[in-house]
Amino acid sequence: MRKQSDIKAIEKAQEDLNKLRKEIQKVIVGQEEVIDQLLMTLLCDSHALLEGVPGLAKTLLVRTIAKAVDLQFKRIQFTPDLMPSDIVGAEVLTERNEFVIRKGPIFANIILADEINRAPPKTQSALLEAMQERQVTIGGQTFSLKRPFFVLATQNPIEQEGTYPLPEAQLDRFMMYILIDYLPYEQEVEMVKRTILSEPEQVSSVLSETDILNAQQAIRSIPVTDHVVEYAVGLTHKTRPQSSNAPEIVKKYVEFGAGPRASQFLILGGMAHAFLNGKLSPDEEDIKAVAKPVLRHRIVRNYRAEADGISTDEIISGLID
Repeated sequence: MRKQSDIKAIEKAQEDLNKLRKEIQKVIVGQEEVIDQLLMTLLCDSHALLEGVPGLAKTLLVRTIAKAVDLQFKRIQFTPDLMPSDIVGAEVLTERNEFVIRKGPIFANIILADEINRAPPKTQSALLEAMQERQVTIGGQTFSLKRPFFVLATQNPIEQEGTYPLPEAQLDRFMMYILIDYLPYEQEVEMVKRTILSEPEQVSSVLSETDILNAQQAIRSIPVTDHVVEYAVGLTHKTRPQSSNAPEIVKKYVEFGAGPRASQFLILGGMAHAFLNGKLSPDEEDIKAVAKPVLRHRIVRNYRAEADGISTDEIISGLID
């Protein structure tokens, strides 16, 4: 049975997140699902990979979240000549012939890794190691990263020439793979009016670093029934074509299914989804709501799926329906 103090902490954190949502929506028109998925990732103390064509306000969205929660934000533009030291920092020789540590942009709360697939694998690995270990090593010294620590990496789905696609093992480090699409007509009209025909809204800091850390802690105190855990793990197992309970669509179109980390993130994501929607415990619907962003980068389609034009999202829809 939960303590009354835990329930109050959850309710307080839910109120805080509603304030944060409203503040973000002062600047960002529409994209409610994308905003919620980013907030869920932040609440779960994890990272997200965001894909969308240029001009869909990916950078503005991340900057707005950083301002609204008063967190330090750094943007790193990934290019073919970017080196690991450009991210984590380096030991440099001063005019006094002394070596000093110069920290890189990774030492911030929110990192936007813009077009991560344009940098070579060695540079990608420097960022992904920091994401996993929450620490970096410079000149033989180990430095812990700030908390909360949230990496949002972006990919451009259009221009693939000269890119270095992230391998599956590295993709697995991201809790969610979020797709951002064009706004509907009415929302695009509203966006143009707000940004061109009137003075842009200013974002205020409505939450502190402590509030976010408290919310992350409150998420972990949300109870999850065995039934929901079994449902999430069962969903992950069904993505594996060699599994006895894999449906026909998986056996036909999937080369490799999701690993155990998917089960963990389905539960965490379900807890965060329930939290954002004012519930005190997740159910199957919360797991279904996060299934696509959690699973879409963990399922490897086979040649038949590509030939038949079957997307990963269609396979996941076949699982949850």
